[in-house]
Amino acid sequence: MQISSRFTIATHILVVLGLEGEATKVTSDYLAGSVGVNPVIIRNVLSQLKAAKLVAVARGTGGAKIVQPFDQISLYDVYEAVDSLGKSGQLFGFHDNPNPDCNVGRNIHAVLDGRLEEAQKALEHQLQQTTLADLVREAQEKSHVEGERI
Repeated sequence: MQISSRFTIATHILVVLGLEGEATKVTSDYLAGSVGVNPVIIRNVLSQLKAAKLVAVARGTGGAKIVQPFDQISLYDVYEAVDSLGKSGQLFGFHDNPNPDCNVGRNIHAVLDGRLEEAQKALEHQLQQTTLADLVREAQEKSHVEGERI
């Protein structure tokens, strides 16, 4: 199973807002151009970020803004905001019907479940260690090295 691209799209949106949100009106069309997706996808992700109280969105062409301090928004917050895990809450999907008459099928949950839960916890812990402030700072540094203006 793979985490939905909504997570990376949401992170991209927040970095753009963090870098340009004060100086530029950042609309869904503007964000769509940066992310490379349809503005409807951007609006859907912005809606999820708004529901999580990470951004405010003005109707029409008013644009979006981050409403929390950058150092208080972690990648884990973004991961939760865009419902990266779906209804199951599990990073790893498990096939539904392992054969109970097979030695492996009968025991596969006992063999894998704990390890997969630990892997998910490790990922979530790592996401909690990175803030939007970290990403914005790194994006600024990279743009200065490449001679770009963000």
